Amino acid sequence: MYVADMKILVVEDEPKLASFVKKGLEEQSCEVDVAYDGQVGRNMALNNLYDVIVLDINLPKMNGFDVVQSIRQEKNRTPVLMLTAMGSVDDKLTGFEAGADDYLVKPFEFRELMARLRALTKRSSDAGMQANVLKVADLELDLNEKIARRGDKRIELTAKEFGLLDYLMRNRGRVVSRVDIAEKVWDIHFDTGTNVIDVYVNFLRKKIDKDFPTKLIHTVIGMGYMLKEE
Repeated sequence: MYVADMKILVVEDEPKLASFVKKGLEEQSCEVDVAYDGQVGRNMALNNLYDVIVLDINLPKMNGFDVVQSIRQEKNRTPVLMLTAMGSVDDKLTGFEAGADDYLVKPFEFRELMARLRALTKRSSDAGMQANVLKVADLELDLNEKIARRGDKRIELTAKEFGLLDYLMRNRGRVVSRVDIAEKVWDIHFDTGTNVIDVYVNFLRKKIDKDFPTKLIHTVIGMGYMLKEE
């Protein structure tokens, strides 16, 4: 995997540094979310799917060591690069023991950050080839086999349904608009006069939610759709 087109979470309480990293990554065609304290960063890491997390240590509300340890306890294996002024061997060991994958000490050159992110995502991609599965509640989407499962039920999907479910699961807990779906899933310009998006969401609902008591696909009136646990 290349750094371009990745979805990255930056958890950094210094606005200038957070803005610098965000701008640089966006110039590499990455999608970047920023959290300014550890508690928000932890929640974003657990409720969204990221390719990599860039995490400071000295954060308000919850330090970086506790953030990475907490998300690892929740079985979140997203690669974590700790970006910090704390560069002693003891600090690095504490970070690695908590579950971090790499360490970059401030001040740093942006090209070194990019090189480390490339290495991390390549390592993660290689390791994930055997089990490339998205999970929300009891719903699983196998990206290698192109198969969905809910509980012990196997669900067959068309190519467009698969793409739609993939997008919704990667953005779980977040409202996605019809325009987002049209442009990101099918790479088409959204025609406000058509209900094709709604039709496919309904197709997907019948397969994913109809036979199960807990509904995962939710309509947010006037805004779009959201996949989340009730």
